[in-house]
Parts: sequence; structure tokens; C-alpha cells
Amino acid sequence: MKDWNLDKSWTLFLDRDGVINERIMDNYVKRTEEFVLLPGVSKAISKANHLFSRILVVTNQQGIGKGLMTERNLSDVHSYCSELLKSENARIDAYYFAPNLAAENSSLRKPGSGMALLAKADFPEIDFEKSIMVGDSDSDIEFGRKLGMKTVFIRYNGATNHASADLTCDSLESFINLLDYDN
Repeated sequence: MKDWNLDKSWTLFLDRDGVINERIMDNYVKRTEEFVLLPGVSKAISKANHLFSRILVVTNQQGIGKGLMTERNLSDVHSYCSELLKSENARIDAYYFAPNLAAENSSLRKPGSGMALLAKADFPEIDFEKSIMVGDSDSDIEFGRKLGMKTVFIRYNGATNHASADLTCDSLESFINLLDYDN
């Protein structure tokens, strides 16, 4: 990773479910009561805040499109996440979401670039070639690769390495610890 030449100008993009919080298999985190941070995430994001200019969440949330939750429910979950992170002085700079159904083939949904383009509109200094996408699905890795980002695959449920990701780690915490060790 030393050849990535990371510095404070880089941006960290994070998927949410399975990277920041526990994924509910075949369901959605619809309420704050269902949102559980993964071990070590608060501390990892706190460290990452010192390594990156911005930390942004990009998350597909088709539970909204299915009518299982509202944008307000999602906003409450993201506010709750931010509150939990404050315990370690950690922060997420912005949350972007795609409420569309997968069948809609919306460019907003990962692997489409829509959420990244929204982030770039909000933070024009973002350089996708100086960004890292961390996710636990094929669509996360494809999203990052399309935009020229470095990609990190987070293993879950015994998944193996991801063939096209630049790096595979067991958790966000293990990835950030690698970066922190390198700096």
C-alpha cells in the first residue's frame, strides 16, 4: 500500500451494511434499534479521520423503493450511526444513498457512479484517483474500479479474496490498522 502514496488529500468511500454495521441478511436496517456497529468501527473511523480529507458513506437502500422504510427512517439510522461514532471522536462527513430498486437499473445505485458524482458536487476537491472504496460486495468493488479508485474488499461470512479488489481485509478495522501502520 505504500505505493498508493496516501496523504491527507485522499477520500475514503465506505459501504455501510457489512462494513460499518452488522448486515441483516435478506432484510434491511429499517430502524435505529436494528443498527449495530461492527466491532472496532468507531476507533477505525476515528483513525481514518486523521488519514483522509473526507469519509463518505455510499449505500444502496432499496428497502425504501420496496416501501419497507422511508427516507426519514434512513436519515434517523444515519444520525444514530453518527452519534455512536462520536464516542470515539469519529465522524462521517456525508451519507449518500440510492433508494431505487435493483430492477430499475438506476445510475444512482452501485455499481453506477451516481452517488460518487453527488459527493463530487458537494466536495469538488474529491479526486477519484486519490480515493479508496471499501465494501463487501461485487457492486462496491465495481463502483470503485469504474471511477479509478483503489478498492478494498471486506470479507464476510467466510468469503474469500475478491479477484478484482486491490486488497482484501477481514474488517474495516483491520484495513485502517494497515494504513495507520504504513504511515
